[in-house]
Amino acid sequence: MRKGIISTNLRLNLEKEADRRAWGYLRQLSRKEHKSYTQIIIAAVTDFYDRQELLLTDPYLETREKEDAFLQRILDVIAKGQQDTAALSMNGGLVSLLPGAAAPPPSPPVSVTDAEREEAINAALDFVNSL
Repeated sequence: MRKGIISTNLRLNLEKEADRRAWGYLRQLSRKEHKSYTQIIIAAVTDFYDRQELLLTDPYLETREKEDAFLQRILDVIAKGQQDTAALSMNGGLVSLLPGAAAPPPSPPVSVTDAEREEAINAALDFVNSL
């Protein structure tokens, strides 16, 4: 054994669901991305204990992470709605959906500046924070 290197065994009981899942993940490792089981296990153990320490010092960490994920989903839906609305207005608006209606001439595309976009995002964030 080389100095500074510790060797240990990892035993997995394949009759237990968690052990079976862990073994499945280890077997599916891409050797191009990961050098060995050891590197993955080191990363998993350190990530786990780093997160435990964060949770001890900040008990609302998980809540904020969930809120951030929820807020991102809201922003994504708003952005998609803006795109859909812009596409609809470029195609003649709601009138074009009526049967037999003549579509008005297309209006010039609306350009949204970064400042306007940032203002809209901030307004959405303020609304969500007020809930």
